[in-house]
Amino acid sequence: MRVALHTTVRPDRIEEYEAAHREVPVELTEAIRAAGARSWTIWRSGTDLFHLLDCEDYAGLLAALESLPLNIAWQARMATLLDTAHDYSAEGHEAGLPVVWEL
Repeated sequence: MRVALHTTVRPDRIEEYEAAHREVPVELTEAIRAAGARSWTIWRSGTDLFHLLDCEDYAGLLAALESLPLNIAWQARMATLLDTAHDYSAEGHEAGLPVVWEL
């Protein structure tokens, strides 16, 4: 399944956000893949961040990562950079953007 998300980075933290994503811990990317993600791409337009995830089960992915200490630490780091963060709670799977059109 594909899931599109929208988050926002703080205007004064864009460079730091992008720098953080150049050094995502390998252990975290391995955990994300183990949780069922096949790919995850983030695009930025100004302060808007658009995510596209391809995964087996988005709710399952969130459940697997929500209490993972490595992800908790990463999300704490991201919380200092974002105005709107990715929701890893049980209700987070409902945060996906609705599909309007597909080709």
